Amino acid sequence: MHAVANDAIHVEEYSDGTALVVRAELPGIDPDKDVELSVSEGALHIRATRESSAERMAAEGFRTEFHYGTFVRSIALPAGTYEHEIKATYSNGILEIRVPIKRTSTHRIPIERV
Repeated sequence: MHAVANDAIHVEEYSDGTALVVRAELPGIDPDKDVELSVSEGALHIRATRESSAERMAAEGFRTEFHYGTFVRSIALPAGTYEHEIKATYSNGILEIRVPIKRTSTHRIPIERV
């Protein structure tokens, strides 16, 4: 088995106002046994393993190809995330991770002339 570069998992990230949403493209995997999600040092870590094989008939006989790989991606989490409330779902080859975040208010700071 070989490790593949960090950018092997294609992701999109956006905030919906209450959560950081991370969507990762992971087609052809079993999320129950092929994906591991973890949080450490202020980052979300996605690790996926793909093992597949394909057989086809060629002029000289059967041809078999095996594809193995481990894919890793780390995403920095914003301040104020609720790490213990992270939820993940998998549908149609897309892993969606929702990381709840605290709403912060912005206030204007007056500037005094001296």
